[in-house]
Amino acid sequence: MCPRNWLHGLERLPRDDGFRTGEAQARPKTIVFIATFLFLATVVALITGESLLFPNALLDKLWKFNPEGATLFHSIGRASGVFLLALGFGTFFAALGLLRGRQWAWWFGVVLFSIDACGNIVSYFLTHDAVRSLTGAIISSAFLFFLCQHTVRITFYAKR
Repeated sequence: MCPRNWLHGLERLPRDDGFRTGEAQARPKTIVFIATFLFLATVVALITGESLLFPNALLDKLWKFNPEGATLFHSIGRASGVFLLALGFGTFFAALGLLRGRQWAWWFGVVLFSIDACGNIVSYFLTHDAVRSLTGAIISSAFLFFLCQHTVRITFYAKR
């Protein structure tokens, strides 16, 4: 058994929307969706980072899906693998923090998706791949839009 209960704090959040009903309020489904996306991003970042730091035949086959990315990451060297592992751990703990209603996790998500949207816009001017860049920018902007909705923000800024 794990020494810490990783699921601690994932129960229903106390309701504090100006009404004193004493009811528990379920977290918005948007938070669960974004946290799930961050968990999936964790898996991708950890596998990619591991394949850069410890190359092997099995993981090298995955680079066939994104040969341009493979060229870029391999040109940077092992530092890109370390960065991706750090990103993977960051997204994992941010997803947990979102599910637990932590303000720092909300800010992490806002900053992460803002940087990603800007990176996609800059990417267009470097690669001229409009479809990939525009799609990435739209998806990141959608996550930002949903994170900034009142029903989501109140979850992280309600007085407890």
